[in-house]
Amino acid sequence: MDTVIGRFAWSRAGRDKGNLFIIIDVVDDNHVLIADGMIRKLNNPKKKKIKHLNITNKVDEQISRTVLMKRKLLDSDLQQAVLRYKNELTDKQDERGGI
Repeated sequence: MDTVIGRFAWSRAGRDKGNLFIIIDVVDDNHVLIADGMIRKLNNPKKKKIKHLNITNKVDEQISRTVLMKRKLLDSDLQQAVLRYKNELTDKQDERGGI
């Protein structure tokens, strides 16, 4: 389950539906903790059922390494990672639109 930590996930249900988060911990086989540094900060991550998430194949290696090595993770680290990924998605859509 360590390979899940650091992955980006879109919320599919609840008040946060449609928002992008990063998985920062695994609670059990059915639940993970998610945060994005903006809506959900590290001091109050959301416990979410895996079935309510659309987990992407994209992993932020820096976040994953920091969590797994038990180093201090900051809300700003999560914010930057989420913004980078959203920009990546926007750039890909722009490239497709230009064809």
